[in-house]
Amino acid sequence: MSTELNDIRGVMIAVGGGGRLLLPNANVAEVISYSEPERVDAAPEWLLGVARWRGWRLPVLSFPQLVGWPSETVQLGAKVAVLKALGGNPRLPYFAVVSTGFPRLVSVSRERLLPVEDMREHPLGVQARVQLGEDIAVIPDLMTVELLVDEALSKVA
Repeated sequence: MSTELNDIRGVMIAVGGGGRLLLPNANVAEVISYSEPERVDAAPEWLLGVARWRGWRLPVLSFPQLVGWPSETVQLGAKVAVLKALGGNPRLPYFAVVSTGFPRLVSVSRERLLPVEDMREHPLGVQARVQLGEDIAVIPDLMTVELLVDEALSKVA
């Protein structure tokens, strides 16, 4: 049996602060151009605001700020990766992460995906650190991120 059959399509998203997210392609609903989101009063700094997308009020977050990485201001050419939420919350079917450029498709196989054992605890919102080819990335804990977004929005509602 060919190993290509076991490969999955992934998306590598550069999120600033030198970080990259690796997600299954199926988790990414769309990639759109960044526009300044509407601020949410009293929201945590990592929740940049909400944007309108296909009739939804889409929470937009800075992943580096969420996990405590060095963060940068959003630059010209930034994109927003709209992610499908996994928790089944009807108020939060999607949320978005700011990307420093256009996310790229990658092929992920068991042979090429290696865990990075750096003896550090992962910050809240990070499930694992991995190496895929030359790229070091994190696999985000999307359920935790989703819960943090929902909690932040509930506190300011």
